[in-house]
Amino acid sequence: MGYAYDYADAIMHRGRVLMEPINFVPNWPDQPRKGKFFPGVETFPLYDGSPAEDATVQDALDGARRDPALPFDLPLLSSMLQDSYGLVGRRLGVQANTDLRSLPTYTTANWNRGTASGGGLYPVSVYWVCGPSGPMPPGVYHYSTKHHAMQRLLTGDVTSAVREALGADPGTDQFLLLSVKYWQNAFKYNSFSFHAVTMDIGTIVQTWRLWAGARGRVVEPRLWFDEPRLADLLGVANEEEGIFAVVPLPWDSARPAAGAPARVSVRHRDQERSRTVLTFDQMHKIHAATVAGATDAPAPGALDAAAAHPPQPGRGRVALPPPTVLDIPVRAALRRRRSSFGRFDAKVPLTAEQLGTALAVSVRAPFTDEASGAGVVRLTKLYAFVNHVDGVPPGAYEYDPVGHALHLVKDGPPGPFLQKNYFLSNYNLEQAGVVIVPTIRTTAVLDAVGDRGYRLVNATIGAVSQSFYTAASALDVGGGVALGFDNISFIEELGLDGTGEAPLLIMLLGHERARPADFRYDIA
Repeated sequence: MGYAYDYADAIMHRGRVLMEPINFVPNWPDQPRKGKFFPGVETFPLYDGSPAEDATVQDALDGARRDPALPFDLPLLSSMLQDSYGLVGRRLGVQANTDLRSLPTYTTANWNRGTASGGGLYPVSVYWVCGPSGPMPPGVYHYSTKHHAMQRLLTGDVTSAVREALGADPGTDQFLLLSVKYWQNAFKYNSFSFHAVTMDIGTIVQTWRLWAGARGRVVEPRLWFDEPRLADLLGVANEEEGIFAVVPLPWDSARPAAGAPARVSVRHRDQERSRTVLTFDQMHKIHAATVAGATDAPAPGALDAAAAHPPQPGRGRVALPPPTVLDIPVRAALRRRRSSFGRFDAKVPLTAEQLGTALAVSVRAPFTDEASGAGVVRLTKLYAFVNHVDGVPPGAYEYDPVGHALHLVKDGPPGPFLQKNYFLSNYNLEQAGVVIVPTIRTTAVLDAVGDRGYRLVNATIGAVSQSFYTAASALDVGGGVALGFDNISFIEELGLDGTGEAPLLIMLLGHERARPADFRYDIA
């Protein structure tokens, strides 16, 4: 067994056995930038606006119009990047999170985006490798989220190097590469950060899949490829910056590059703000473990053995109403997305329809990966701790996505259990209408596809959380996602000891207090 098993076990038990370094305190005055800074590079502003088609969240979920050959163009790519990771407004609402005091200060402002991020740190870097069929000169570009612009880092057609790293020709010469400079998250979360950033990969990819799917396009990430080769192309030290996904984009008139792959590298370097950059042993080990098998693509059907178990029969069943049709535009839903942070108010309970819609959306359009078969095989299962939902008695339930129903696991109000096992002070879990818990059989996935499967595990869970946030926004109810809880206590409470299921985050849904103090600060 590889190191990923040890890391996964440490993550699950961190509520009871602290991970190293114990008593770590972030050096906030010396924190890194939330993004990269390349001095002196050419910057090209991108299209700013919404595509003509009024695509809805329901369009994204139905996916009836999706065509893998339907191409992207520059306006579509620009809008997708802006709606997912671009800065679209400023967070100034009064809430219960620990960063409240820093929000009014411009230097520590919190800018909102359509995609969720662990700790609001947004560590994912988006690179565009543009080939000859693209609208820009061929080369490598970095997406600057602050400017909504492309920064040219290298000029020349290097798409053959990406194809070489993938080990196959995806039939296009346009690629998005997703990387994470670990220090952008590790300065705050140290050894835990690898766990968080792999979920961030899932959230941004899921936003793209929903956004593109609503417009008939297909986004299919690749997680297995020659990672050191692409790190060399981007000019980054792979032990400091992981390359997590390659997303081929269908494009008009895409054509292969001529000749052998070029052994060239980006020479521009991100200028680090922090004077002191720390490394963490567990971070280094889990990165190395997941890179070691980067080119060992799983065999077809490998994940079948890691599929989620079917719902257990013989327990109290609560049928749910059909899900709400979410006819709100995807862009509007993403603009409205936010974490509720202490604003939940149980005075107005959720409806069973709202609960059922959130559950149904969270398991639809699952994270996909062509090599492993993820997406074809359902890896996740949802549990619901119902506090205040009309027509659903309080208790812990297992969700059956096929029958669209809840199966009782444990009856009685779950509020005391939930709050007792939550570490932070930014939420009162009992005031949420429901707390939804996605699980995945982490060890079974690692058994099936190796240590690199840890990235797939967390990307899958991150994708579930992004779908959940989008559903909450479309329903116009409060939502929040948290990782600060005792994972083992949920295994015990739900009786999952023998199933191998790992609860990796919790998702809160409910109505918020009426007329909360807030400011409108839209910038895009």
